[in-house]
This record gives sequence, structure tokens and C-alpha cells, in this order.
Amino acid sequence: MRRLLSLLALLPLAAAIAAGPQTTTLPSGVTVEIYRVGETGAPPTLADVVRVHYQGTLADGKEFDSSYGRGRPAELPLEALVPCWKEVLQQMRPGGAVRIVCPPETAYGSRGVPGRIPPDSTLNFVIELLEVKR
Repeated sequence: MRRLLSLLALLPLAAAIAAGPQTTTLPSGVTVEIYRVGETGAPPTLADVVRVHYQGTLADGKEFDSSYGRGRPAELPLEALVPCWKEVLQQMRPGGAVRIVCPPETAYGSRGVPGRIPPDSTLNFVIELLEVKR
């Protein structure tokens, strides 16, 4: 039952991807703006590693992390990422690109990341899903 409810909660994102570039807000409060719809391969599962380019900024626009700034994509286990990334990436296909706005409870919450992300921060991410490694 819980799995069915989770899948139903993700239908707005799947519909947005099918309809083309637009903005939608998921039941979790995550806002998704689709820049590019991926058209190849299957979406990742929690067991996969994703190869992504991304930029993370605070609500005031201050960048706190960027694979673009490092000049190379990141390879990350999906299961280890913050909830908003897990929720969105599982509905993307390689080649897709989105901008997401993550409420604190879907990101780092009240703990934040000392020295980089204050507690209870709303975070913005631009994410390009380059590859899914199974």
C-alpha cells in the first residue's frame, strides 16, 4: 500500500515530463521545472549510481556546491542522496535536465550542513542526469 501511495504521489512529475517543459509542485512540496526531457534509458532506482552535473544554491542565490565548478560530473549512489533528489531523479531518464526547489524537510532539514547550508534552508538545484549505472 505504501509503495502504491508513493507511486501515486509521483504522478504529477511523470505527467509533467510527458507534457514537456513546465513547472509542477509535487505533494512533498518540491517544485520541479523541466528544462529538458530525457529520452533514452530507464529512470534510476535507489540501487543505482547516477552520473550527474549539478549546481546547488541557497534561496538567496549563493552557490554551496557545483559539479560544473569542479569541471567534472559527479557519480553518486541514489540511495544516499537527500529526499528531494531521490524523488525527482527516480522519475527522470538520462539526458533530462531540471531545476528543483527543495523545502527544508526534503533536503537537509533542521541539521543543515555546518559551514555550508544553514539549518532549515530551502535549496535550489539544477540537475542534469547524464547516466544511470546499474
